[in-house]
Amino acid sequence: MTVVDPMMGLVAFGRADGSMPHSVATSRRKANTAASSRRPSGWMQGDFALTLPMGTDNLLKNIRGGFPLVLDGKHLGGLGIAGGTPDQDAEIGLEVLASLGNT
Repeated sequence: MTVVDPMMGLVAFGRADGSMPHSVATSRRKANTAASSRRPSGWMQGDFALTLPMGTDNLLKNIRGGFPLVLDGKHLGGLGIAGGTPDQDAEIGLEVLASLGNT
């Protein structure tokens, strides 16, 4: 799990025992995508889904599991979950958001 601020600076990071090394970068990129677009990752369609990640040197990702962090109507950054399937990552992310009272 990775949390970034709106300027995409790392705020918090956690890694489960046994998780894959590439999940670290993937969770950060999902969080960056959600923080900068203010939308959950996985929304890109068509050519945009390929060109935006390529144009940002893969800083932005089109894989589910990234969520904007909004508390009391204020955009605080993004949350990224990686290590499972995209559906599993999204499910965990939604549970984390609910536990934080994300609106």
